[in-house]
Amino acid sequence: MEKLVTPAFWRGRRVFVTGHTGFKGGWLSLWLQHLGAEVFGYALPPSTVPSLFDEAGVADGMHSVLGDIRDPARLAEALASARPEVVLHLAAQPLVPLSYAEPAATFATNVMGTVNLLEAVRDTPGVRAVVVVSSDKCYENHEWVWGYRETDALGGHDPYSASKGCTELVAASYRHAFLAGQGVALATARAGNVIGGGDWTATRLVPDVLAAFAAGEPVLLRNPGAIRPWQHVLEPLAGYLALAQRLATEIDTPSASWADAWNFGPDARDARSVAWVVERLARGWGPDARWSASTDAHPHEAHTLKLDCSKAHSRLGWHPRWDAETAIARTLAWHQAWRGGADMRRYTLDEITAFARQP
Repeated sequence: MEKLVTPAFWRGRRVFVTGHTGFKGGWLSLWLQHLGAEVFGYALPPSTVPSLFDEAGVADGMHSVLGDIRDPARLAEALASARPEVVLHLAAQPLVPLSYAEPAATFATNVMGTVNLLEAVRDTPGVRAVVVVSSDKCYENHEWVWGYRETDALGGHDPYSASKGCTELVAASYRHAFLAGQGVALATARAGNVIGGGDWTATRLVPDVLAAFAAGEPVLLRNPGAIRPWQHVLEPLAGYLALAQRLATEIDTPSASWADAWNFGPDARDARSVAWVVERLARGWGPDARWSASTDAHPHEAHTLKLDCSKAHSRLGWHPRWDAETAIARTLAWHQAWRGGADMRRYTLDEITAFARQP
């Protein structure tokens, strides 16, 4: 992994991360700290109590600013003050169910928040590379059994998915109309369903399941047959970091075309049903773990969703390291350590070290 994510590149480099108080943003910020980068974060306060941000002491090794990406003036001020070379944009409203309840806020955060960031990048000298994190749900879903490629049509039935399709279009427009001419390389990254320690977000599968198991309650699954590309959170983060390195170091190589859209999903065998994941969580938890399918009506969600990551495999050299079974076991172990009172900053950094040593 260290051949893909090079510590020497990141050591001392100024990096701006939006969404650093969230689940993925917290893990990414810790990894960047582990690599020796000077990390600047901009995000709302953590949306859950507890949170990875607090439990793993994410703020201890970085510059943290609490703010809303819908506030363009404050965001621009934070970016200008950070003077970063690399920008990683993870801040978002990330939940399909919440997007049905708050569609306008979802579009404002995911679409206009991205516009605000890229406007700020335009006005900040020294930025060389930007990775905008999108989602596998940005594709127009046809319930295909094969994976979507980066060239497939964008779309979205629910407001969240549609907002991510819009985010891709915004990023492409800024790339061609503004940033390429300023010497800034911009790419988008589309990942699958991530799991890992430190996620307490309601309406996400693993946090809901673990919360129910801890309370001694049966889990009611909205859609147990839904197929998703499950992966440990560190898998796509490795892709984001490797991509940012290429953007920053090979920006003057037109034939490379790193400034583009990229999929970072698990191997095909790890596109598994919700029930498959919950069964393995239940086995790891113990005999008291119970689940069943909910009979209530729920808003529409895609049934089958897979990614084709051939491009990242062949051109970037990125490949998944931990399969879904390992990801589930690591997630359970993290939460067991937390319940046991372990030093979760140290534990999480050790997880990153173990992952980075994978060949």
